[in-house]
Amino acid sequence: MAYDFDKITDRKNTFAIKLDLASARNKPLDSIPLWVADMDFSTAPCVQSALKKAAEHGIFGYSRPDDRYYDALKNWFRIRHNFDFENEDVVNTPGVVFAIAAAIRAFTEKGDGVLIQKPVYYPFENAIKANERRVVNNPLVYKNGHYEIDFEDFEKKIVDEKVKLFIFCSPHNPGGRVWKKDELLKISQICLAHDVLVVADEIHSDIVFAGNQHTVYANLSKEAAQNSIICTSPSKTFNLAGLQFSNIIVKNKKLRLALKNEIDKSGYDEPNLMGIVAATAAYSDGAEWFDAVKEYIWQNVLFIEKYFAENCPKIKVVKPEGSYLVWLDFSAFTELSSQEISDRILNKAKVWLDDGTMFGSEGEKFERINAASPHVILQKAVEQISRAFSKE
Repeated sequence: MAYDFDKITDRKNTFAIKLDLASARNKPLDSIPLWVADMDFSTAPCVQSALKKAAEHGIFGYSRPDDRYYDALKNWFRIRHNFDFENEDVVNTPGVVFAIAAAIRAFTEKGDGVLIQKPVYYPFENAIKANERRVVNNPLVYKNGHYEIDFEDFEKKIVDEKVKLFIFCSPHNPGGRVWKKDELLKISQICLAHDVLVVADEIHSDIVFAGNQHTVYANLSKEAAQNSIICTSPSKTFNLAGLQFSNIIVKNKKLRLALKNEIDKSGYDEPNLMGIVAATAAYSDGAEWFDAVKEYIWQNVLFIEKYFAENCPKIKVVKPEGSYLVWLDFSAFTELSSQEISDRILNKAKVWLDDGTMFGSEGEKFERINAASPHVILQKAVEQISRAFSKE
């Protein structure tokens, strides 16, 4: 099938936080919103058809996934990631952050250290602090436009801070790294040696580009599988975030029961019916659409890189190996503060991005832009940003 990803869909007044929160957050109403991580593309036609059929049925009662869903889910992960698991290994939650927060409560005590690697998806830190645990930071090393892990510091922080749990962003948001297997094996070796549980946020694992290969953390070894919680969702892959349906894969029965027990305390029980319907259709019949949208996004990424290189080379693109989020480096503008850079992007270029400092102080003078948008919108945003900085 041919898919029209160039089509511009008006999302105003559809409860979309990407647009409809502009006024509440004091953003210019004429700014181009490329901040929050959802796509500006309609989801796969098979998903739309399944949701329409469910809506026409007209009954929205309590619901649970059955073998139709589990078979589609397992087949997707077997084909895409060579990862096998059983139905009972899957814990459904309204979202990955919900599951991470539950894991923090289930496997640590108040005051315990929980390790993250900044700059990183900011809800990790928020969840740690909200649950009265200590944030322990193993900063990623940025050099030559690329992020790496400081393994010596990683182990030292674990030992010195008595870390019990590590929240691992894989692929990395916002840095775009798809971690190599040897890097994952080093992480696993250290965490197993010091009895640190790994909670792997792998929500972007399907969106991997240009010869990179995502390795599911639990696929590293039997020991890694027994010492990890794998957080996944169709939300990024198929643009279904608003349906609040995620798959948390826990092969270790003891860990799985402890996580379920903590989730039960929240009062959450049956998943969203429409989330089940959409995810079943997506994993069953959405592969062609996904492959097409991923290629379209990759061309957008290449455009961003080429345009800035040719028109405003002081803006450096941290080329993503995975995810549709692109990390922009403005550090060459030494005369401007991080706040001045953000203000210029928002109020002069009229583009709404995520300020890099949201991801930690390591994100100073960086900005995150979402490439999952019709090309004409992205082109307009990039041109406006370039003009706003081209004279500096």
